[in-house]
Amino acid sequence: MKSTQLGRTGLKVSRICLGTMNFGPLTSAEDSFAIMDRALDAGVYFFDTANVYGRSAGKGATEKILGEWFAKGGRRREQVVLATKVFGNIGDGPNDQRLSARHIRQACEDSLRRLQTDHIDLYQMHHVDRRTPWEEIWQAMEQLIREGKILYVGSSNFAAWHIVKANAAAAQRNLLGIVSEQSIYHLNGRTVELEVLPMCKSEGIAVLPWSPLGGGLLGGVLEKAAEGRRASEFIQERVEKQRPSLEAYESHCKEIGHPPGDVALAWLLHNPAVTAPIVGPRTMEHLESAIRSVEIELSDETIAKLDSLFPGPGGRAPEAYAW
Repeated sequence: MKSTQLGRTGLKVSRICLGTMNFGPLTSAEDSFAIMDRALDAGVYFFDTANVYGRSAGKGATEKILGEWFAKGGRRREQVVLATKVFGNIGDGPNDQRLSARHIRQACEDSLRRLQTDHIDLYQMHHVDRRTPWEEIWQAMEQLIREGKILYVGSSNFAAWHIVKANAAAAQRNLLGIVSEQSIYHLNGRTVELEVLPMCKSEGIAVLPWSPLGGGLLGGVLEKAAEGRRASEFIQERVEKQRPSLEAYESHCKEIGHPPGDVALAWLLHNPAVTAPIVGPRTMEHLESAIRSVEIELSDETIAKLDSLFPGPGGRAPEAYAW
């Protein structure tokens, strides 16, 4: 497994990030342990989670599974670059969500306890909080950094101008600021190419695409349907709207000899602005597929073919919508 720098920092991360959202609600703790062991053996040492992950198993359940795995020893925690998130509602109180200094501090303490660790390598804001001033947010983050409880700060689902504004406020405090951004990004969803990606590339901010297979749409959905596997109603509606493009996509993947999901990940990895796509395996096979994608070399002809099937916004801003 290849490694790369996390944006402009000195921290190295694996080119694939192990997303853990399915651990708990869809993947048992035992199977989750096996997936994490295999990931580490394969050189995937960048793990991502969030304090609200758990769904039917309860919020915080996913972090608890990671904590139990770390507690098994074998230098598991020392080998992993650990990322989690703060913002979502984790309780019934009026301050149990968003990015107030109070909530950031409490959420961090709770995540550390569930994860059974003394620090978080990358603490990410799960969404922008338009109600809380950056002075307050950075004061809270700076205190956690000073205490050694977090090392780096990242964002998720931010617009480019949110990150720029946040980092301007951080610079006034002589802080490193936001070093990474998690955005939804895949062949069939390329809005971030307008402003987020060029800004991140210019400013040295790592890009961590989530939902790299478009919720399963790019993972061979037509082939799976032919085998009798039924997708969700939402995915079925999207399939019908884009059937010609998906048929051509899956056909081209067969021509070049790679599964559709592997091709979708390889396409992201070929973008120099992308640091590490976040894959969220439910099974060991899903993880193995993601690992294979790092070694796939896509030709210029294939890249052009994929761009024609799933065209992006037409370039970066403002040229894409101006002149």
